[in-house]
Amino acid sequence: MDIVVISGSPRKLGRTRIAAYEMAIKLKADLIDLSEEPMPLFNGDSSQGKHPAVQRLRQKAEEADAFVWVSPEYHNGMSGALKNALEFLNGTHFQRKPILLLSVCGGGKGGINAVNQMRTVGRGLYAMVVPHQMVFDPEDFDANFVLTEKAIERLHSTIEEFQQWLPVKV
Repeated sequence: MDIVVISGSPRKLGRTRIAAYEMAIKLKADLIDLSEEPMPLFNGDSSQGKHPAVQRLRQKAEEADAFVWVSPEYHNGMSGALKNALEFLNGTHFQRKPILLLSVCGGGKGGINAVNQMRTVGRGLYAMVVPHQMVFDPEDFDANFVLTEKAIERLHSTIEEFQQWLPVKV
């Protein structure tokens, strides 16, 4: 089972990256970290497909059986970095593939708007966006930016739900 986790934060230090890494470890998934592999600003020019980060993203998306998108909530939406990366892909990369959505909010503002926006984009890409989702709040991380036990329990529950949607390979 090839699962790709996309960490949609452009920040090298932050809770979104921590949540994405934790999810990738627990799912034994490949990780695309947009803070480590920044994409060029999408402009529709086919020459952008030669950029190494774009090539890797497209290759991983083609090979994937499922995805996890993780984004911070910026101004009531997903990060521009994640949306920009998704612009380099199309429906053939996602059709009939399950996607789990995770959001990380700051300042207690919610995170649900980022998840809702990702859900809309996922549907536009013909993905099977799973109904279950998870939002990490600031209190889900301790003073050292480690997930709390309560957050890890919620994460395990979310993973169990996601696994119900994963395709079975025969």
